[in-house]
Amino acid sequence: MPKRVLQGVVVSDKVDKTIVVKVERRYKHPLYGKYIRASKKYHAHDEDNACKAGETVRIVECRPRSRLKRWELLSRERAAPGVEA
Repeated sequence: MPKRVLQGVVVSDKVDKTIVVKVERRYKHPLYGKYIRASKKYHAHDEDNACKAGETVRIVECRPRSRLKRWELLSRERAAPGVEA
């Protein structure tokens, strides 16, 4: 079974080797047809503490690393505005 890959924005990098990534998705309401934005936060493992808040990243599913962490950093897509890489 392939591992899931999600893309989102880092909202917190305060915990050592952990980032919190907010992933947004859009879906159509089944009755009214209006598009709704829903978001969810995932805790992901960042071994090198490379990511900062505001960056766009991709995360991949992995084995459980702690009570909350079931994802790990795959790649950094875009740096945060005003932060040098």
